[in-house]
Amino acid sequence: MPLDVDDASPDRTTFEDRDSCDPGGDDPAAALPPTERRNPASLELDRLDTAAVLRLINDQDATVPGAVRAALPQLAELVEAGLRTLRAGGRVHYYGAGTGGRIALGDAVELGPTYGVGEEAFVAHLAGGPPSAAVAREGAEDEPPEPAERDAPVAGDLVIGVTASGGTPYVLGALRAARAAGATTALLSGHPQAPAAAFADLHVLLETGPEVVTGSTRMKAGTAQKLALNAFSTALMVRSGRTWSNLMVSASARNAKLRERAVRTLVAACRVTGEQAGAALDACGQETVTALVVLVGGCSPERARAALAANHGHPWAAVRGLRPGAER
Repeated sequence: MPLDVDDASPDRTTFEDRDSCDPGGDDPAAALPPTERRNPASLELDRLDTAAVLRLINDQDATVPGAVRAALPQLAELVEAGLRTLRAGGRVHYYGAGTGGRIALGDAVELGPTYGVGEEAFVAHLAGGPPSAAVAREGAEDEPPEPAERDAPVAGDLVIGVTASGGTPYVLGALRAARAAGATTALLSGHPQAPAAAFADLHVLLETGPEVVTGSTRMKAGTAQKLALNAFSTALMVRSGRTWSNLMVSASARNAKLRERAVRTLVAACRVTGEQAGAALDACGQETVTALVVLVGGCSPERARAALAANHGHPWAAVRGLRPGAER
């Protein structure tokens, strides 16, 4: 006979007792990472109508930006570490499994079309390899990375582990190996006592707490990881000179959409016509930042490239070197 969940019977009372988040005495949940504990706000989740479920999820999501804001001082340290790494010729590595790994992979991949940065600067390592980006392979996170894997970190690199629980064996093993190799290590987690923090020079703590659905870290924890990595990589690219004001100027115009965007960028930044911007792009091999320095600095593409190289790729510093009195 089907269970009538609205039946006010002794069995129903027992069922409600089991919903308690405070069982009394020693609570085994206290030893769990916060992201694996039950959320008192969602105990009645399966009894809510659709609108109420959505409101509850949205209310919980609204707490995530505050958790990221609380971690901004540590994120700033991470950006500075990344800046030192890139300026010294090292690379930034992301290591993650499941949701965290796929978010990190997406962040690294998007840096190419946005800032012209590829695997020479950012490498994403996902437990289970590239196939795990499309198909969940939960077992892959239980083993550390292969010691001789392709693109393994070396001394001078920055390695960032991404794990909500702070104890994923794949991430923990990656940080341990990276530290042994002489790399700088960092951890993004949602657990103040994260085991992997023992192998991290910097712990960026994203305290999003229990999920609406217990342990479903693709929700608040994943959103926090997305926000934190977006902020980290964007700030690092800005500090690396890959913007002009708030314009993207470092990606090459490899297709029609990117060329159209590059022309608009040059028109806005250099106060030239679309025809002039297009001609400069063609003369500079579709390198937007080189075309910008040519147009603002009044020089040849060769001189523009030399000025950029002498100033760590910063277009504004390159222009000031060519035209000390230049203004934006």
